[in-house]
Amino acid sequence: MKVQNKSFRLAWVGLAAAALVILVLPPVLPPFYVSLITLALIYGLVATSLDILIGYTMMPSLGHGAYFALGAYTAAIMNTKLAAGFWATLPVSILIAGCFAAVLGLVAMRAAGVYFLMITLAAAMCVWGLVDQWVDFTGGENGMSGITRIGFGLDLNGTLSFHYFTSAFYIVCVGLIYLIIKSPFGRTLVGIRDSASRMQVLGYNVWLHKYMAFIIAAMFAGMGGCLYAYFNKFVGPDDADLAQCMEFFLMVSMGGQGTLIGPNIGAFIIVFLKNLASIYTDRWVMILAAIYILAARFAPKGILGLPEQLREKKKAEAGK
Repeated sequence: MKVQNKSFRLAWVGLAAAALVILVLPPVLPPFYVSLITLALIYGLVATSLDILIGYTMMPSLGHGAYFALGAYTAAIMNTKLAAGFWATLPVSILIAGCFAAVLGLVAMRAAGVYFLMITLAAAMCVWGLVDQWVDFTGGENGMSGITRIGFGLDLNGTLSFHYFTSAFYIVCVGLIYLIIKSPFGRTLVGIRDSASRMQVLGYNVWLHKYMAFIIAAMFAGMGGCLYAYFNKFVGPDDADLAQCMEFFLMVSMGGQGTLIGPNIGAFIIVFLKNLASIYTDRWVMILAAIYILAARFAPKGILGLPEQLREKKKAEAGK
């Protein structure tokens, strides 16, 4: 009971801290830091959707950046070539990402472990090759610029106004993911994660549940990609490359998989480290790599898994 009360208090403290950073501090922060918070929210949404696969269905995917890129490029193409607004591009971005995942899932779901990782990574590299080489449609290496924030129904050209729009969008989407995880469908995913054979014996269609989770995660990533296109006003092949895929994966791993909160913490850490370290040194990639290695060595369950890791260590020492 004490542990539950402590967890409940920690959850409220975490929510209060998140509200402070997302809603209260931005008006008094320089635009640069507000932009970083906005970007972290967008990446946090994508990382949270990836946690559905990694943390709740045990399907570690290295190709989640593909859906993010498809959502971003769909929004960019519709906005620049068809003058479509956000509310028109959003459902199409979701649909494109979801359809791609539905087709890929028919192949990827036949594999497991490292083979599943390789198939999803190969699919992501196919998307990268497409946007990099289809010059007439995607701009190739030059990317797509000139994306305008039209169709919002609000004046969101300002850094602060767009941040609050993104915050509202982020809260709704992460809230939906939370409801999905807490629903009977989500609880079934947790059961499959713990023992797929047991759930199969109980009469659950394990393949179909994992397939639906695969598509749902992709759709949320497509949402994040659409929002990113309007935030950055530019999309390029770098938004679909291997580094982008790895960043989403590391956000989940660093924060703590199977928590929903952890990927968001990981997103904030990586976004701020990446952008602030690059200001002071050209070797910022080495700094990030060192942090990733240290996190993997000393916090294999992520930042949110540290308390549990310390408790297990104390029990092991007490038992000696």
